Amino acid sequence: MGCCESIFSRRPHPEGNIYSGHNHNNQLLSHSNHHLQTDPPPPNGIDSGPSSSGGVPGFSEFLLAELRAATNNFSPDHIVSESGEKAPNVVYRGRLQSQNQNHRPWIAVKKFTKLAWPDPKPFAEEARGVGKLRHNKLANLIGYCCEGDERLLVAEYMPNDTLAKHLFHWENQTIEWAMRLRVALYIAEALDYCSTEGRPLYHDLNAYRVLFDENGDPRLSCFGLMKNSRDGKGYSTNLAYTPPEYLKNGRVTPESAIFSYGTILLDLLSGKHIPPGHALDMIRGKNILLLMDSHLEGKFSTEEATVVLDIASKCLQYEPRERPNTKDLVATLAPLQNKPDVPSYVMLGIPMQEDAPPTPQHPLSPMGDACSRMDLTAIHQILVMTHYKDDEGTNELSFQEWTQRMRDTLEARKRGDLAFRDREFKTAIDCYSQFIDVGTMVSPTVYARRSLCHLMCDQPDAALRDAMQAQCVYPDWSTAFYMQAVALAKMDMHKDAGDMLSEAASLEEKKQRGGKGS
Repeated sequence: MGCCESIFSRRPHPEGNIYSGHNHNNQLLSHSNHHLQTDPPPPNGIDSGPSSSGGVPGFSEFLLAELRAATNNFSPDHIVSESGEKAPNVVYRGRLQSQNQNHRPWIAVKKFTKLAWPDPKPFAEEARGVGKLRHNKLANLIGYCCEGDERLLVAEYMPNDTLAKHLFHWENQTIEWAMRLRVALYIAEALDYCSTEGRPLYHDLNAYRVLFDENGDPRLSCFGLMKNSRDGKGYSTNLAYTPPEYLKNGRVTPESAIFSYGTILLDLLSGKHIPPGHALDMIRGKNILLLMDSHLEGKFSTEEATVVLDIASKCLQYEPRERPNTKDLVATLAPLQNKPDVPSYVMLGIPMQEDAPPTPQHPLSPMGDACSRMDLTAIHQILVMTHYKDDEGTNELSFQEWTQRMRDTLEARKRGDLAFRDREFKTAIDCYSQFIDVGTMVSPTVYARRSLCHLMCDQPDAALRDAMQAQCVYPDWSTAFYMQAVALAKMDMHKDAGDMLSEAASLEEKKQRGGKGS
């Protein structure tokens, strides 16, 4: 059978919640709703909910196949971490497949090296601990995967880049002073929340760990709440930015996060990644104007900058016990906020987004053009002409498998093909269903053809399920994405349909360039 059989049969979660179904479609619905459950609202007066209105997905264990499908088989095109494929632990952007058509969440998937966490038990325990945290200043952890040698974390995706990008590599405008103060406060609030909830250790805090959500609000990445390996280093940054106690004994303490937070304050003040030792020399010399980012063009309050510089100086003290705690940071920074009513996306100079940006557009093939126009007749003609050439390599059958059962299976497919050609779509659905249910062979083309049959019979839900199944069997097949686009459009989900069209066109272009996609 194809990989989808394992995707949609729910694995029991260690903390309860068992999803099961008696047939394939029930399993699919159970799977989709499982990942989209949301936590109950916090008690009155506790600000720990997400900034968006949709809620944060509940924490769960993912299967490797569904994360592969979400990231297009961990395609290099989906890498969002700063060092690309060269990084020891790579972060990918992905999008979960879902039957909840009001919300198909974007995710960030951190893929660890195979030797980072050899024992799955401590990795799962750490992930579940971090997964209990929920706050609107965090990019929250929503799941993990321990399958074979793979160790992956799944978090909310933040579409508007990192603080490092906005501070050090900006294109249109630098971050204005009021927004820098907001970043300082929000990250302090995130650290304070984590400390209050018993997770005070943060590994390798730096400007790449500060992310901006769809509203432009800064959030602290949850990935830093876990080590990069079971017994590995807690810091990967340059030694000049590493807490002195870590250099002495290799231990990360709650005060280490405060030291690293001080380096972020220096980044916000200077617009550059200045080593703390050099910055402290400037601070002692009272050269605050020399330290300040020249791109601000003097548009900042010297009094406010002096307060931030004083906090940074205290955070960077050599002795950990002399550094402020997180509540001190929040108490000092909160009064400095001077544009509380201006949305973050306005101050960042970015458009307001309801979702992650779609994949860039590519020229459409005849199949893409037909799907974009929802021309079912043209799609039918293309699928008839294409026949089964795209199924090559999806089935590896031994001689022993060519039994009477196989002949019966192929006969059912043949009857389905004849009905499909003659536009007898209900008959084709019955024949293709017989072929699929026997399970001796797996054919993405059969799923795509049955998907179109469902569309012809005004059954877009069933059509979407079949198109998703085709993608699971053949993750890089553009036709699977095109069929999903048509089904989504039929369900009036035009934004998602546009994303699918663009993804399919991208795969086609990749194939034309000689890549592995199709």
